[in-house]
Amino acid sequence: MKEDVEVTDILTNLQTHTAHPSSVEWSAAEKQAEFEEAKQKMWKPPFDARFPNQNQTKNCWQNYIDYFRCQKLKGEDYAPCEYFKKVYTHLCPGFWVEQWDEQRDNGNFPAKI
Repeated sequence: MKEDVEVTDILTNLQTHTAHPSSVEWSAAEKQAEFEEAKQKMWKPPFDARFPNQNQTKNCWQNYIDYFRCQKLKGEDYAPCEYFKKVYTHLCPGFWVEQWDEQRDNGNFPAKI
């Protein structure tokens, strides 16, 4: 919800500044950077046909597991693994992720990674 407010503020700011390109404040590079920032904040995971229902709990869980499996197989520096992290951080409540991280650290995580 705070993130939505920030995105709204950025978009409103973009609209007011881009309305008058002859103004002193207007700069194409600056506006492009603001637009890219707003676009990143508004990112949503694409549709995944494996999880067609409204409840996305399984999707959250699967992407969390896939992220750590990917890191285990390909190494921590493998950039495509970050996609799974981006999806699970978007779908999963933070307290779930914290709890799962604790369980992995303690060795009692219920999934095989």
